[in-house]
Amino acid sequence: MKPGADTADAEDRTRLYVYNGGFLTQRRVRRILSLEGFDIRVGLPRSGDMVGIWGESPTAHRGTRVAKDRNIPLLRVEDSFLRSLLPGRDHEPPLGLLLERRAMHFDPSQPSDLETLLATHPLDDTALLDRARGAIARLKESHLSKYSACDPDIAPPDPGYVLVVDQIQGDAAVTASRGDPARFLEMLIIAQEENPGARVIIKTHPETLQGHRRGFFSADDETDRVSLLADQISPWSLLEGAIGVYTLSSQLGFEAILAGHKPRVFGQPFYAGWGLTQDEMPLARRQRNLTRAQLFAAAMILYPTWYDPYRDQLCELETVLDTLEAQSRAWRQDRHGWTASGMRLWKRRHIQQTFGKWKKVRFVPERPSASDRPHMVWGNRDLDAEDVVRVEDGFLRSRGLGANLVPPLSLVTDDLGIYYDPTRPSRLEELITAREELRPDQEIRIRRLVTQLTAAGLSKYNTGDSCPPLPDGHRILVTGQVEDDASIRLGTSTVRTNLELLSTARAANPDAVLIYKPHPDVEAGLRDGRMDAEGLADVVLHDVDPALVLPEVHEVWTMTSLLGFEALLRGIEVTTLGAPFYAGWGLTTDLGSVPARRGARPTVLGLAYATLIDYPRYFDPVTRDACPAEVVADRLTNGPIAPAGPAIRLLAKLQGAFATHANLWR
Repeated sequence: MKPGADTADAEDRTRLYVYNGGFLTQRRVRRILSLEGFDIRVGLPRSGDMVGIWGESPTAHRGTRVAKDRNIPLLRVEDSFLRSLLPGRDHEPPLGLLLERRAMHFDPSQPSDLETLLATHPLDDTALLDRARGAIARLKESHLSKYSACDPDIAPPDPGYVLVVDQIQGDAAVTASRGDPARFLEMLIIAQEENPGARVIIKTHPETLQGHRRGFFSADDETDRVSLLADQISPWSLLEGAIGVYTLSSQLGFEAILAGHKPRVFGQPFYAGWGLTQDEMPLARRQRNLTRAQLFAAAMILYPTWYDPYRDQLCELETVLDTLEAQSRAWRQDRHGWTASGMRLWKRRHIQQTFGKWKKVRFVPERPSASDRPHMVWGNRDLDAEDVVRVEDGFLRSRGLGANLVPPLSLVTDDLGIYYDPTRPSRLEELITAREELRPDQEIRIRRLVTQLTAAGLSKYNTGDSCPPLPDGHRILVTGQVEDDASIRLGTSTVRTNLELLSTARAANPDAVLIYKPHPDVEAGLRDGRMDAEGLADVVLHDVDPALVLPEVHEVWTMTSLLGFEALLRGIEVTTLGAPFYAGWGLTTDLGSVPARRGARPTVLGLAYATLIDYPRYFDPVTRDACPAEVVADRLTNGPIAPAGPAIRLLAKLQGAFATHANLWR
């Protein structure tokens, strides 16, 4: 069934009889099989049905016996090679399944569907191989693996070591490759003999690290040359410093191939025998030589069945990578917990749900003098504080104003500064610099996202009416702002008020049609910035969605408004009089002073990738989990968006009644 397809009609579905309770109790497994067109049943199958078994699990023999006795075909089900953030034993549901009709991929006794793909599929489609190369690059860059709960900040050992990969005792993939303690000991001895004088690092299996199952190696195997590595280190960081990789049948051997190694393989895993490994036990029937991209395309794109938990549908590999990138980033930042200060009461719930999944956020009056947790502050509070992470609303925020206490669907975190403060470097600046050149897969992704945003007319707040008819002529949109906003206080030098902005735009464009759009917080009476535009602007737009105005104008003039960035996404010329984050990169006409450090020259798509994908964290109001930017774009376009509760609405009314000129509600 194609990605995105929903459950098939009852008469088109294949009845799948199962004899393992996991098929009935694991909702995600049931759902993926249902979307793939299977109707899970218990009982005895008939002609036209199938029997489902879980790999080579202890209960698989039940289904195997029934299938043999009744001459019914088997469907062998296993976790995909990119399974989840944490192991399934930690109750993490899978993001994909392997559905085998021949034999399990790890069983070399007979060809599997995967082996057949690798042996017979042309694997010569340029688009397919480009997708494979892009996905390999994403795995490395984002440090994704079968279980992606690793820490890229853990430094690997000094380069020059030999890597020996441990596995789990009793695992079906080990048994199928005739793995036993003697075989693993032989592998360790050969690794030392073939690399005289080199250090040997034994990589402990993730499930052993979690205390679930025992591996083959222990502290008893350590010597002056041999050491165990039990950290939650990224496999990609580990592979980068290795001079050789030795494995029986671990998936780390597959990743070693993708990292550029030719691993020494002592078993017969799916990736052995294709000219990319040194095989201790070669399989005579595997005679084809493949490239890394071809191996990956078959094993990761064509073979698995992938699932999108946000849209509840089957999907392509790239969507799973989006998911794992978002979820692994959240785990890596949040697993130690946070302390937080400077957070308004109404914001705490949303800070907690975004950053507190793995450990609850502790809200404190000020930063603790000693803590094992990172500390976050809101926005530009405590400007001189060091070793803090600043949190602010993201650029695809909500359907409604923050000043009305509508909760955000995205937040940015910055450990260097904050994006609207050009007086110091920010993490966003570094990300923009890094995206000066995009890979083809990155360009495809951000182009699709920008197209989605512009086609749906999405902006930061997504409020207001449609744009009325505008006068003919060269139309320039002048964007009003909140005049006590931190981006103006920190990012402008000469023009600092809406009146000065509009006057400057009129003086430079005496014959243009100037369209002035007040900031929605100012229109709502919640922030400073009201002015009389009479005589300067040809049109003043009240309560209009700014994203719907942009297609009707030719230029945008602004101090530091995000609307300038949104105009760039739509191919509109932008003139800045301050130093917003998108100025200084060669994409805007800058009349204000911008930091000299912004020397990179990204494309608009590179700027957008850093700003919309790399920098923010997104929160899905439906699954209540970290999610990619595309999911928030879908929610803002199609819903559902959870409404504010009664307590939040009451706070909004109180805020409106007692609004002051203080910058309390960014």
